[in-house]
Amino acid sequence: MTRKQKRLSVIAGLGVVLALAATLIFTALRDQIVFFYSPSEIAERGIEPGLPIRIGGLVLEGSWQQDGEANVFVVHDGETQMTARYSGILPDLFREGQGVVAEGAVQGDGTFLASSVLARHDENYMPREVADTLRQQGVWQGDEE
Repeated sequence: MTRKQKRLSVIAGLGVVLALAATLIFTALRDQIVFFYSPSEIAERGIEPGLPIRIGGLVLEGSWQQDGEANVFVVHDGETQMTARYSGILPDLFREGQGVVAEGAVQGDGTFLASSVLARHDENYMPREVADTLRQQGVWQGDEE
């Protein structure tokens, strides 16, 4: 083998090792990645119960029910609604008609069990993912970012 062939074989070998390492890393992290979906996307894709996801949209006016730390509210995107349940203290800025992102999983009965709830931090903020989805559906007409 010439020097050039040896060098190319070393580079090719390193490329294979790097590809293998990347594959192993992404496979290991696959279960840790949490995706964002609107209620319509959850209904369309048939997200399986128990899969950790984020749901985002607007809290439906008049839907929030609170009993101590047990909270039930409806998240909608203008087309589809999904009932969300959360046990804990909601952020101070959580309100009906406002944007919300909840992390958790869809349950077998079609409700969403949230493990954490994020609300906007001031009157000018809407999570980019939520705003883009709501803009596409014509529900939210907030300022362009």
